[in-house]
Amino acid sequence: MAIHKIQINDFISDDYELIAIHSTLEDYKLAFLLNSVLGTQLKKNNSNIEIAIPEGKSSFGNFLFDDDKNDVVWSLIENKTTILTSKNKASQLFDNVEITVFLLPEFKKADYLLKIENIDHDFDEDEMIEKILSIKNITTVYTIDTTNLKSKNNLIF
Repeated sequence: MAIHKIQINDFISDDYELIAIHSTLEDYKLAFLLNSVLGTQLKKNNSNIEIAIPEGKSSFGNFLFDDDKNDVVWSLIENKTTILTSKNKASQLFDNVEITVFLLPEFKKADYLLKIENIDHDFDEDEMIEKILSIKNITTVYTIDTTNLKSKNNLIF
């Protein structure tokens, strides 16, 4: 009898673009402005993206748009969040410390991530970046190379 091994890498595909956005805008305002500029329909996702870290569980808010017509999934995700953790096991009332947790620690300066899944080969990322940069209160926008990303597993949701 033959044994078939399935590697976890067989299921991880890089058919998405990842764009970092630096902005002081609130997430709902950014989603609204992206909808008006890009023609998307990003809506608040009720379930947050949760990542377990040694200090506790972190939760990242996100907006989602499933474009059935083009078979493309758009996700706007917060890159940073804060959690409360205690300094020691015997926690006192004022021993809680607020720490900042990043979805992609390699890009700590990015405020938001725009993940676009199932894109085709004629996708023009430069044109999209120009449209996003036209939004007021966005400092900078750039694509992230996902091939050498250490925390790539945080983007599986």
